[in-house]
Amino acid sequence: MKRPNILWICTDQQRWDTLSCLGYPGARTPNIDTIAERGVVFTRAYCQSPICTPSRASFLTGLYPISHQVHRNGNVGFPDHLPLLPKLIKDAGYHTGLIGKLHLSRAQGIVEKRPDDGYDEFYWSQHPDPDWDKGHDYQNWLVAKDIDPHKLYEDQKGSIRTGVSADLHQTTWAGERAKEFIDRNKDKDWLLSINLFDPHPPFDPPQEYLAKFNPRDMPKPVFRPGDIEHHDKLMGRVDQQAQNAFDPNYIDDDGDFLETTEEGAHDRPPVRVDPQKLRASYHAMIALIDDMIGELLETLTGTNQLDDTLIIFTSDHGEMLGDHGLLYKGCRFYEGLVHVPLLIAYPKSVLPGKVSDALVELVDIPPTILDFVGVSWQANMQGRSLKPLLTGDVDLHEHKPYVLSEYYDAINYDGSVGSRGSMYFDGRYKLCIYHDAGIGEFFDHNTDPDEHIDLWDSPEHQGLKNDLLLKHFNAMMSHSGKGPERSADF
Repeated sequence: MKRPNILWICTDQQRWDTLSCLGYPGARTPNIDTIAERGVVFTRAYCQSPICTPSRASFLTGLYPISHQVHRNGNVGFPDHLPLLPKLIKDAGYHTGLIGKLHLSRAQGIVEKRPDDGYDEFYWSQHPDPDWDKGHDYQNWLVAKDIDPHKLYEDQKGSIRTGVSADLHQTTWAGERAKEFIDRNKDKDWLLSINLFDPHPPFDPPQEYLAKFNPRDMPKPVFRPGDIEHHDKLMGRVDQQAQNAFDPNYIDDDGDFLETTEEGAHDRPPVRVDPQKLRASYHAMIALIDDMIGELLETLTGTNQLDDTLIIFTSDHGEMLGDHGLLYKGCRFYEGLVHVPLLIAYPKSVLPGKVSDALVELVDIPPTILDFVGVSWQANMQGRSLKPLLTGDVDLHEHKPYVLSEYYDAINYDGSVGSRGSMYFDGRYKLCIYHDAGIGEFFDHNTDPDEHIDLWDSPEHQGLKNDLLLKHFNAMMSHSGKGPERSADF
């Protein structure tokens, strides 16, 4: 039996509630929905960090952040001793490619320093703004079209704006490169990682996509007035890109949302926005991605590879998007940040059209892929393969008793304190600890799924909190890593 090709699509900063196949208001993802029809959608998938680099390090190594210790964005390099999944796949005889961001180390103005990543073809592009040096493939693609990248982006300012047209968009570049790769390598076993930048801020969809979404059809953020007071308690003690919480129920209907603000940047949110217009912009960016995925499915079909391809769709972490009065990300573990989409399809063995509510994690992706390829897992991998669930060999709705997420000094900006935080979630109770600040949060999803009522200081919940603190500590210690391979008794 032919080994599966692997098409692994990872967006950046995409929340879990953005798939129309699951009935989420505002979402329009017909092509991603097609993947769902051909496979399994996991409704409770969680990332190992609400920040790019540590999350990506986890789903490329199969290790939790406390074990791989790549906690921060902007690092000078990636540790040499950590085997990466694409290298293991390449060593198994696959032809491998990357399109988009790798983001395992610093990528500001330069192409990031590559570790032993195993990619045979490497079409790198971090973010679309032209502050790069040589080797940025999106720039190369624009130049080949006689487009000056700097001129194209010279008026692109602020965190919320109308972006470049779809035909010149970075997502379109990624789709073209992917179709070429799929067609060129149709006679090989291949793995292709497409790591898109969107829907990461700035929120800048093409105008033709933004026009498809009515802001007033968008769901309002999860918010209660007490959220602002709660944020103020954490402000200055726990890192968050949004320095101030705001009331998302305030709407300025007289303002031109996209064209009058130059506030913020890709890593610094504006002070106040119209959240429903923001959400329309966010979903428009995802709609462009969805159309690109539709073209990839057509290419797979046209080259007779669709049934032979394991397709994975996910995101590295989420986005607050106005929930609790916050934007962007940081040392928080709200659902909007750590709960992500995850779909896996492979017609030859994966159950079609199924929805699983099992607790799963992105750290489970490497052993899952290796399981389908027939390669033994690395001895130090900490994720658990999802293949038995996907093939119907075990209960589709049972996988893990808890999930973990971590943050440690991940982003650097004025006012950051280098926070250390961790989350333990057992499907009902979510316990978040901000270790250096000596405070935490405790939510009961059965009675408070939107996470407004913090039970951390509730007298009647102290016994339960202490029990969960012990479970949290034990879980973190059990994933702290074993170190070098042992080959002797002493």
